[in-house]
Amino acid sequence: MPIHVEVVSQERKLFDEPHADMVIVPGVEGVLGILPRHTPLLTTMTFGELRVKKGGAEESFIIYGGVVEVRPDKVVVLADAADFTADVNLAEIEAARERARKVLDEGPPPEEHAHYAAELRRAELAINVARKTRSRAGGVRIVSQMDEPDKK
Repeated sequence: MPIHVEVVSQERKLFDEPHADMVIVPGVEGVLGILPRHTPLLTTMTFGELRVKKGGAEESFIIYGGVVEVRPDKVVVLADAADFTADVNLAEIEAARERARKVLDEGPPPEEHAHYAAELRRAELAINVARKTRSRAGGVRIVSQMDEPDKK
């Protein structure tokens, strides 16, 4: 029995896979492994990597907080913000990290400090997850229903 997985950010629906085998979620109290028929659960997520496995394929997302609802047959990830890990441009993210570090080192106005600290944290997470994901063997991505052309 597969599990249906949806990943939604505030901007858009990123992923929809009705036949996943497992979901690995960055929960605030630790990493959660979710299999079909999991006990219902509603919990918050922290910054981290969300992984969806289907057979030998895997999809990875960088999650910047949010909530996850788990039902026995479905997982709905409502992310504050999220990116496909495979779409991350390391050069751009590293440049953003350096800009945020430079501003923080120079001492931004107090009202802007939290913004630049958050930018630095997001950039460092994206870099770490992208490097880890790219070093994993395989690299086969899941083709979700959202990626398939309309069948009319």
